[in-house]
Amino acid sequence: MRGTVWAAANQLGVVAGTPAELRSALLSGAPPRRARLVLPGADPAAVAELAAVLGEFGRSPVRIDTAPDAGEAGAVDPADAASVCAGDPQRVTAAYESGDDDHGGLRTAWLRAGQALVREQAPGARALVLLAALPPGTHPGTRAALARLAEAEPWTVDAVREDVAPVVAATVHAGRLLVADRGGTVHGLDAARPVTVATGARIRAVAAMPDTTLLLLDERGRLRAHGPGSALTEAVASTLAAHPGTALAAAAGAVAVGDRAGSVHLFGPAGLHQEASHRGRVTALAAAGREEPPLVVSGGADGAVRRWRPGRRRGPRTVAERPHPVVAVHTADTPGGPAVAMAWADGLVRLHRPGRGRPPLSFRPGPAVRAVALTPDGALAVGTDETLVVLRPR
Repeated sequence: MRGTVWAAANQLGVVAGTPAELRSALLSGAPPRRARLVLPGADPAAVAELAAVLGEFGRSPVRIDTAPDAGEAGAVDPADAASVCAGDPQRVTAAYESGDDDHGGLRTAWLRAGQALVREQAPGARALVLLAALPPGTHPGTRAALARLAEAEPWTVDAVREDVAPVVAATVHAGRLLVADRGGTVHGLDAARPVTVATGARIRAVAAMPDTTLLLLDERGRLRAHGPGSALTEAVASTLAAHPGTALAAAAGAVAVGDRAGSVHLFGPAGLHQEASHRGRVTALAAAGREEPPLVVSGGADGAVRRWRPGRRRGPRTVAERPHPVVAVHTADTPGGPAVAMAWADGLVRLHRPGRGRPPLSFRPGPAVRAVALTPDGALAVGTDETLVVLRPR
């Protein structure tokens, strides 16, 4: 069943592993517009259940094509990393669903990252995804075999952490990665300066001020401050109490807030800057720079990621645009200019690095992406409901 749902979710541009999750994902966004799903070799019972789910969206009927696979697929050894990465992904999924043997961590990793793995791709790309989904205690031989297969990929996997998941928001402050979990706890992930702040709030976004004040945007769009605070943060909190925000970021002593109408508001020592950056809700914000006003990067329900430098005549510039809502953005200064990380609701993560001739780097972890953050040493942290993965460009 999972393999069929993953394939359907990929074609519908959402992330889901069960029919119930697929229904929820579709109900939270626009009804499906694709008129035809191609699911070759799908299990008839799974297709019938999917058809019932998609039949709820009567305005946009979806036809499911279950034509048989073209060609014969070879046998898959679920205990062998090379066989798993090169094999038919639907057969691999079925093999792992039918047994309990974890095969050195391969089964857990596959069932965690499966939606990314059922896409057509080279064995090395599958190996990289599996490396980023391996559980603690994975057999060293499994990890080494996957690493060999992924040697040509543009990323290496620095770390996979389950202890801070599910991740709902992330940022970087004073050289330390800050990660917020669903329970309202903010973790400072620095071995030399660890910190844990239990806020008791359901957090939508997290940011930090130079004076160490921790800023949280809660699920109602209100600002909560933990720390010294200031007249500026009090003014922002007062504003959001009357007009709830949808996204939050901070840099250079300024606070950026997004709203439902697509506008970004930057509150800073020099005053207020505002820009209509998106069509529809602002869904993600990031800011970087030591001088006020900072660079602001925004993502919207319109699928666009835009850069904006307040105070300049030129308005926001589009960094990337796709037909899926943006769920997370982050930006960081580098010697060559700002780098921008972004993620969309269909599970794609992309890193734009400064410099001509440097194509964006992409990655799909499998589960829905909730947060991205660029660390001071050039790595990319990707937060999901199940893990925090730290990737490093080669």
